Amino acid sequence: MPTTIITFAPEVLVLDVEMPPTDLPTEDGVPLETNWHRVQINLLIDSIHSAWRGRSDYFAGGNMFIYFSLDQVRNRDYHGPDVFIVTNVDGTRERDTWAIWDEGGRYPNVIIELASSSTIDMDLKVKKHLYEKTFRTPEYFCYDPVSNTLWGWRLVGDSYVPMPADQEGALWSEQLELWLGRWQGEYLRLDTTWLRLWTPDGDLVLTLAEAEAQRAEAEAERADAAEAEILRLRAQLASLTGDAAPQHGP
Repeated sequence: MPTTIITFAPEVLVLDVEMPPTDLPTEDGVPLETNWHRVQINLLIDSIHSAWRGRSDYFAGGNMFIYFSLDQVRNRDYHGPDVFIVTNVDGTRERDTWAIWDEGGRYPNVIIELASSSTIDMDLKVKKHLYEKTFRTPEYFCYDPVSNTLWGWRLVGDSYVPMPADQEGALWSEQLELWLGRWQGEYLRLDTTWLRLWTPDGDLVLTLAEAEAQRAEAEAERADAAEAEILRLRAQLASLTGDAAPQHGP
């Protein structure tokens, strides 16, 4: 067991103090429920990076263990939220896990769980209680794709309070300053219902790849319009100068 040596002249006092481990597991070998779960995690994280582009004071993780106590490590009681966001931290540092003792005691500001038939009970009971009472995470969202249900809770005092939804069923995140809601459409060749983010003005937050594709499409449309206008002007000029092809009668 690692020890810490504290010196009190002229004696040396050796205390047996257990230090946090550094070789923490990064995965439990359990695959994600479906391909949708994998893509959805990446979509949400990519959307956060797009909405907050230019910022480096946050960390967005997905399917990553959060370590918060030595007892948890000893018991191999690992918890890895599907998506979590922590603000006011150095987002440029690479991490394989989120260990609270290495992060200045910082817990996630927002957690999003993507439920399945095998995890829904744990997401709504065990994990919800953990995030509420131990993590004290200000906002917790859970989406069940089977029933197409989105829940959200905000920490008020010591307890989670359900978030009110707008007329479209979207939930406002005070922590992200963005709307979180359901979106029907195609993403990475999958046409289904996705969780997406919207700006306060109601604009869909595009991923960086979507924004680039949209920009390229708009640029191509402008180029086509410019070419069509040039052809129109040339035809108009030709008719005015008599260069148009002669018209032959019957």
